[in-house]
Amino acid sequence: MPDRTPSRISRLHAAAGIVTGLALLISPQRVVDALAPEFPRERRWLVRAFGARVLVQDAAVLIRPEAPVVAAGAAVDLLHALSMLPFIRSTRYGRAARISGAVSVGAAVAGWVLAGSQRR
Repeated sequence: MPDRTPSRISRLHAAAGIVTGLALLISPQRVVDALAPEFPRERRWLVRAFGARVLVQDAAVLIRPEAPVVAAGAAVDLLHALSMLPFIRSTRYGRAARISGAVSVGAAVAGWVLAGSQRR
């Protein structure tokens, strides 16, 4: 009987991402006020877009927690983290970029570890 633990952990990881994505999509200003209040209000749509991306990505993993899907999600998370690098020293966007990039790096590492454990 195959060990389903990695798939279960991948689903749990995806569920956490779905909750995060929903929070960013539904209540972006509340999240911004709590984490990066200097982030411009007129750019709140970026927070919603990020939330939608996280929601769709993690819903795919929740539905199909196989290694290739988890690894693809990890790659997208890493790309997002890299896209934050130009903004990390910005007065207006820096804190949000650092938080978003760090969370994305963490999600990418977790995704690759989970995908690797499923391949064994």
